[in-house]
Amino acid sequence: MLETDLSFKAEIKLYYDLFIPEKAGKKAPLLLAVHGYGAHKRYMMREAQAVAPENFVIASLQAPHQHFREDGDKYKVGFGWLTDHKPEESIAWHHNFILEIIEKLRSEDVIDAGKIYIYGFSQACALNFRFAFTYPSLLRGVIGVCGGIPSDLETNEIYKPLAADVFYLYATRDEFYTLEKYETYKEKLKGRMNILTSKAYDAKHEITDEMRNDIKTWLNGR
Repeated sequence: MLETDLSFKAEIKLYYDLFIPEKAGKKAPLLLAVHGYGAHKRYMMREAQAVAPENFVIASLQAPHQHFREDGDKYKVGFGWLTDHKPEESIAWHHNFILEIIEKLRSEDVIDAGKIYIYGFSQACALNFRFAFTYPSLLRGVIGVCGGIPSDLETNEIYKPLAADVFYLYATRDEFYTLEKYETYKEKLKGRMNILTSKAYDAKHEITDEMRNDIKTWLNGR
């Protein structure tokens, strides 16, 4: 007799970096920064610090799935959020990770629970949208750069229209998504939130200085 996919529960540690600027004061706005496939929390902290207003607390989350990635003639350790193997489990980790960070910082009066923003690049983009549509009143703003949207956006009954403002940025020369695909994603997002701002950039699959400047302006405008 063969039995498959038997399992035990195991505890893992989820890592994040936290930046509290001197000008934050108590109950500051929070920017949750979520890296893309193959990156890490240090990279996304740098990206978040490049766009966050000076009074924002930043929490940069690191994905749980580690792997080796090529970097020139070397291999470095990168991290990913999920694969197509039991993705629902990885989505739940991502959701709970965010919720626990928010609750910890809120209970310590570090952040204002009414001013929480999430910023994701590439693989993190669709994951962050999943979180936002699952907890539609929790976030003040969502920033998605060069990434997709949930594949079940139109079928998942859990998802609700967002109260958050959304800034969706995408590239015209992206190696992983065509411009037509991005335009389709943008149209599907419309009508599911209060305010959707979107912009296409002459860029590859990357975060450019022009994007950084626009994100900073967008955050300051909130």
